[in-house]
Amino acid sequence: MTDGRSEPGPPDDEKPEIERLIGELADMRDRWMRSEAEIANVRARAARSIEEMRDFAIQKFAGDVVEAAENLRRGLESLPAATAVEPKNITGLRAGLGEIERSFVTTLERNGIKKSDPTGIAFRPDVHQAVGEQEASGYAPGTVLQTLSPTWTLNGRLLRPEMVVVAKSSQEKANAPAIHVDRTV
Repeated sequence: MTDGRSEPGPPDDEKPEIERLIGELADMRDRWMRSEAEIANVRARAARSIEEMRDFAIQKFAGDVVEAAENLRRGLESLPAATAVEPKNITGLRAGLGEIERSFVTTLERNGIKKSDPTGIAFRPDVHQAVGEQEASGYAPGTVLQTLSPTWTLNGRLLRPEMVVVAKSSQEKANAPAIHVDRTV
């Protein structure tokens, strides 16, 4: 206004009511924004839960399949060594079983089931199960010397820990008896 007069405002008796309504509006807006944020959080949690259920729904089945894969490996390892005089059908059977195992493990890996061999790395209690200790020169104490059974994971989650033999220091030798690990299971 250029004439110096101000616009008439609400009457003085309505000002407290207007301030109350403005405060109520601000409170409602705050509650609405918080509700929207909570709904977004619930949706995100639900999506993560569904994804996790999808990734790990087959966990029990995967554990059973892993056992079958290990049994196939043990069966192949128990076969007598190939010889030059071995009949062709036995040689073919050995090769066929090896191919079946490779195909089986590849199929497992394609579906998120992976195995690893920790031989030569440091012992990790979260994924390794020590079944024995052995003195070994050239290895630091706590290094995995031998893997009896590999680690199996499903989409990064542990299915079965590795069964390993771990290096021990020579000082421990005087205090503990030598451990022999029998691989025939």
